[in-house]
Amino acid sequence: MQINQYIDHTLLKPTLILKEVEQLCKEAVLYQFKAVCIPPNFVKKAKEFLQGTNVKIATVIGFPFGYSAVESKLAEVLLALVDGVDELDIVANISAIKNGDWVYLANELNHIMPVVRSKNKIIKIIIESGVLTNDEIIKCCELYGIAGIDYLKTSTGYAEKGATIEAVKLFRLHLPQSVQIKASGGIRDYAFAKQLIEAGATRLGCSASIAIVNGSDIPNSSGY
Repeated sequence: MQINQYIDHTLLKPTLILKEVEQLCKEAVLYQFKAVCIPPNFVKKAKEFLQGTNVKIATVIGFPFGYSAVESKLAEVLLALVDGVDELDIVANISAIKNGDWVYLANELNHIMPVVRSKNKIIKIIIESGVLTNDEIIKCCELYGIAGIDYLKTSTGYAEKGATIEAVKLFRLHLPQSVQIKASGGIRDYAFAKQLIEAGATRLGCSASIAIVNGSDIPNSSGY
């Protein structure tokens, strides 16, 4: 298994500095990771660092809690597209999910998705599965599956519970085959990463990417 090609090499801590982004990009090229995932304000610089390589640039929108206004998320998307992003990991309004406000969530997606699609970019929706019931997860799978997003993503890494084998299996059971799964949150060793892929994940969001590739464990540190 070429696990490196499943990995979005990720740094999303609020204290991130440019040197760390540059190092992240260098590591992504060296290990041939699928993408780097960084905050929106670093997309333009990452584009420079990764010029001439095959590594994609992903960023987060409405991160980490998802309760930004639709207009705010849309503005973030537009700026990221201008800066040269390839993939957008958009946090759904988790509060709306918990309140069962599926009309709001559909409206949110209907405003954002056409803009992303018009530029032929990848859209991933984060639903924070660790704080949702199975029924809520299934309803998300139905809503976003019908909409035809590219990936449904398990978590931001900021909730008390990140990716689980059970959540990925539940996603896969209730999503169309055309919608892929990104697992993220607490993935720190090769064994767990492999289990997530076997459960149905086709992308992994990790800050412990190098340790995973090397098949080794690292202590719980930044958590994403």
